[in-house]
Amino acid sequence: MRIDVVTLFPEIYPGPLGSSIIGRAVKNGLLEIRAVDLREFSHDQRGTVDDKPYGGGPGMLMKVEPLFECVEALREAETLVVMTSPRGRKFDQEMAAELAGLEHLVIVCGHYEGVDERVRTGVIDREISIGDYILTSGNLAAMVMADAISRLLPGVLGKDESSQEESFSQGLLEYPQYTRPPEYRGMKVPEILLSGDHGRIAAWRRACSETLTRELRPDLWERYRAQRSEESDSSGESWNGQNK
Repeated sequence: MRIDVVTLFPEIYPGPLGSSIIGRAVKNGLLEIRAVDLREFSHDQRGTVDDKPYGGGPGMLMKVEPLFECVEALREAETLVVMTSPRGRKFDQEMAAELAGLEHLVIVCGHYEGVDERVRTGVIDREISIGDYILTSGNLAAMVMADAISRLLPGVLGKDESSQEESFSQGLLEYPQYTRPPEYRGMKVPEILLSGDHGRIAAWRRACSETLTRELRPDLWERYRAQRSEESDSSGESWNGQNK
């Protein structure tokens, strides 16, 4: 997979994407992450990519010509072009998994007060937000998205099942986990995890995930309950939504 990030600040890349798991994946050729300098597509020697908005108002807008020409230069047959935007759909694990199935993703980082509307309607396929707050630019959002997407690619985590058992992957928060020693300052590892009974351990973990989700993220819990109820109705099995 290749991820191209269109930005006014290419010098901040790869940043955290050059370290740890994602950095190793890039080094091993499992994916490619490139920062594309939007100023290279400006129409003057100063590298101007912004201008005052028609009708007045505070701040500056990103100009239409550089963004059009940049995206057109990057777009291929299977490319999806997204833009970081407060009005975009909320980024989540489900979307990360969807985008991880692409061969080529272009992320346009929003800057200033926004972009010329003709960019949104002319070259952007989808707008994405990572949360209901405002950042100085879209670069941090792009890095968050690239990290979440990249770690779902085959081979990036070493064992692909690791990503399938994490929080949100099954619609639930992840269950508690422990490692050695079995007791520390009077705090003991639950006996069931030392039992070697994988069936009981799996049931315990599922119950813990349901309890944590219900108590800490009621929004996720309600979505999970609705999904399980639909699955039960279609399969003829019963599920009352009461975790043990």
